[in-house]
Amino acid sequence: MDLIERVITAITQTHPIHPMMVHFPIALSGAALLFALIAMVRKDELYDRIAYANMVLTVLGTVAAGVTGMYDNQVNYLGDAPNSGTKMILAIVLLGVSLATVVVRRRNPGIFQSRSRWLYFGGYAISFGLALVLAFLGGVILYGF
Repeated sequence: MDLIERVITAITQTHPIHPMMVHFPIALSGAALLFALIAMVRKDELYDRIAYANMVLTVLGTVAAGVTGMYDNQVNYLGDAPNSGTKMILAIVLLGVSLATVVVRRRNPGIFQSRSRWLYFGGYAISFGLALVLAFLGGVILYGF
């Protein structure tokens, strides 16, 4: 029982929660882009559905990373983490782009076959690009520039 209590204490009090959460939107948006690219090249709707599922999870992961980031910024940096304002703006843009990509795909499941597929694909690429920039800025907080 002591081990379980120590793990819970480490997760909730000792270690910041945000670093554990940020890997989800980074990996999921990257996987979504990869599967969207495969779908475009192979013209295979299965990969488009996989990309869409990853993008849905990207949205959820972005919310979790954002909430824990704001919490850790207040607790660990007293609201003054380096680049926190920039990261918040970019996280909101990431959430908006990935959510818009999900909503567009949800409302138009055939968009993969339409002429708008390149704009749709762009949503995946922009989401992953934003996740990478956010990851870099997070690294700056921990390791410096």
